[in-house]
Amino acid sequence: MGTHVTLQEELRQRAMRELGINVEFTPMGSAAVLQKAAANPNSFDLYEQWSDSINILWQAGAIQPLDIDRLNYWQEINPLTKTGKITPEASIGAGDSPNKLLYVQADGSLGATPTKQISFMPYVHNVDSFGYNTNFIEQGIPYETESWAWLLDEKNKGKVALVNAPTIGIFDAALAAQGKGLMRFNDIGNMSISEIDQLFAILLEKKRQGHFAGFWTSVPQSVDFMKMKRVNIQSMFSPGVSACKGQGIPVVYASPKEGYRAWHGVMCLSSNTQGHVKDAAYEYMNWWLSGYPGAFIARQGYYISNPERSQPLMSKPEWDYWYEGKAASIDLQGTDGKVSVKAGQMRDGGSYIKRFSNIAVWNTVMPNYDYSLDKWYELLNS
Repeated sequence: MGTHVTLQEELRQRAMRELGINVEFTPMGSAAVLQKAAANPNSFDLYEQWSDSINILWQAGAIQPLDIDRLNYWQEINPLTKTGKITPEASIGAGDSPNKLLYVQADGSLGATPTKQISFMPYVHNVDSFGYNTNFIEQGIPYETESWAWLLDEKNKGKVALVNAPTIGIFDAALAAQGKGLMRFNDIGNMSISEIDQLFAILLEKKRQGHFAGFWTSVPQSVDFMKMKRVNIQSMFSPGVSACKGQGIPVVYASPKEGYRAWHGVMCLSSNTQGHVKDAAYEYMNWWLSGYPGAFIARQGYYISNPERSQPLMSKPEWDYWYEGKAASIDLQGTDGKVSVKAGQMRDGGSYIKRFSNIAVWNTVMPNYDYSLDKWYELLNS
């Protein structure tokens, strides 16, 4: 059970063929999938989503620890997950960097001190920002003029959408409010009650003024928003940007001067998964880091935790564009087989190292999450 961005039919068919096991995918919007998994561990064997779901699943007793010894490629997983930094010089970003949630401690809590058990298998990850249509908004300069503030700019009134995921959309909105100079956060990854009140007062006022055209719940819906010209600028995930480009919509994935909102994919084992099904689940997890899936999801702009194993399965132009930040030497296809990158184009934000060295905040379930959740639904329903 997971989201549309990774639960793709081509991967399911390939996994079944190579592993000789039956795999069923249940993709849903990110809020729905988390709610279902936390409430009912019987509803899945494996769960895959983002690291901000870990605290909720762990506290609900919905997932069980993974044994590092059963993960074939653990030693190949790069420092990003294990330390929170892609390089020693990179900014770690506010909030829950994945290393803080990774290791199961002796007292049963999760923390950054390495142990032999982990709460999730690290796999896909990326940095997110917003996408904007250059037919309507003048193209900015990456890391210099592109800013989260654009989401709240009066010039874009009525043509803005946010992602309807309470643990994600709140940070897009907070980065925008801070970037616009409307408020300051002491720690954007751990907002106080009064900061949450102030942020949602700003957003409610904007909504009353007709600033937002909608809140999308899935990647296909975000693509439709752009295609139907309902929005000119919105929160976006990389596959949505790729799909827009593949359909001829000139969407730029911004490299905000304030830094990105980062996320890390997690693959988790249901607390109820046992026996031969558990063995099959480990086989499937190991398959995800075996090379092919990493090469496949690179074509929608996602990174894998052990990229060197996927590199031989990507063409040199693909690797140079997606990982090295170099100009595409030929047209490149997305996961849907359509051209998503034209020859000569460079990846928005540059290389893997460059992008992950500029993190403002990680997707996080804050201590005041329950309070922010009420505020989020108040915003949606106002």
